[in-house]
Amino acid sequence: MVYSPTGIAQFPAQPAQVSFHRTELSVILPVYGRMVAAGEWRDYGISMLRDVAIFSVFRHTAEHPVYRIEKRPKLAKRQGMYSVVAMDGRILKRGHDLRTVLRVLEKKLIRAID
Repeated sequence: MVYSPTGIAQFPAQPAQVSFHRTELSVILPVYGRMVAAGEWRDYGISMLRDVAIFSVFRHTAEHPVYRIEKRPKLAKRQGMYSVVAMDGRILKRGHDLRTVLRVLEKKLIRAID
């Protein structure tokens, strides 16, 4: 709650949608680039909704996403706002630090190269 100069209580406006910040994308895009170079991924899409921002990665353009990197600010004080979700809906990793959460995809990259 914020008080105006007249002493009236005001609530801060909630953003209309959740989005990825430039610093978050600078963490996601290098991982995406390495997976593209390895031939595992071919396309991506970004969805910005009211409660969640989703970075979806695809093997082919017309498929369902292979993985979703989600940002849910409401979970920031609980399990962490970042998560990696598999195609079948399983949450592979969740946490407060995006780099740590994306390590689950780095393991997949090592397997793809071998």
